[in-house]
Amino acid sequence: MATQTAQTTGLQTESLTGIHWLGIALAAVTGLLHLGLGAAFLASDSLTNPLAWSFIFAGIGFGVGIAAILTDYRRRLMYLLGIPFTAGQIVAWYALNAPDFSPPGLLDKAVQLLLIVVLVVLYRQSKPTPGQ
Repeated sequence: MATQTAQTTGLQTESLTGIHWLGIALAAVTGLLHLGLGAAFLASDSLTNPLAWSFIFAGIGFGVGIAAILTDYRRRLMYLLGIPFTAGQIVAWYALNAPDFSPPGLLDKAVQLLLIVVLVVLYRQSKPTPGQ
């Protein structure tokens, strides 16, 4: 007799807490901002502008992270990967913009710093699962 395993697909939000939703909101804010900046650079410059594509890549990265959390795809790993990914955004921004920081850029970095704090908290609260 063959056994069947239940495969869950789609959103898996039942186990998300307030801190998860805060992290999702923060990632959405910074992700949408990066996508918007990337699109603006592409529209005003050219399709070969590496800065435009780096913004788009970052925005997509935040979107993928959100999707992984919402679908319960290896959440603990996503928290861990999200920390250096977000920190890298801050370092790159600083390197490209110092010392001329704009208010929107500073606001985005504050959002990203808070996102890193949320990711660290979520990682520390999560329990390793077999294979992780």
